[in-house]
Amino acid sequence: MLNQSGLDKVFHALSDASRRAVVERLVRGPASVGTLAEPLAMSLPAVLQHLAVLQDAGIVTSQKIGRVRTCSLVPGALTDPTAWLAAQRLPAERRLDRLGAHLASDHPTQEQS
Repeated sequence: MLNQSGLDKVFHALSDASRRAVVERLVRGPASVGTLAEPLAMSLPAVLQHLAVLQDAGIVTSQKIGRVRTCSLVPGALTDPTAWLAAQRLPAERRLDRLGAHLASDHPTQEQS
């Protein structure tokens, strides 16, 4: 399980739409930095900065072969953040389920005289 600092890094890394787009692309498989940069409206140095944030959070890894740097997702990198989110969601969902059951039940209403 990630510590609080690790969770903070992951959530910070995923807080940016461009970095989420990179992660979404890498779900399909490894890609070169150039391929990752193509759909993004930013310079290559900016893409590299975003990749550095994802690498620092432990979400992405890269390797350079010749002149090509290829990035890929770190297996299981999003497991701990997903588990943390699920743990936060479940109690709230249970409360909403109880409220829904209460509202749906046939409770007599009090009439005012």
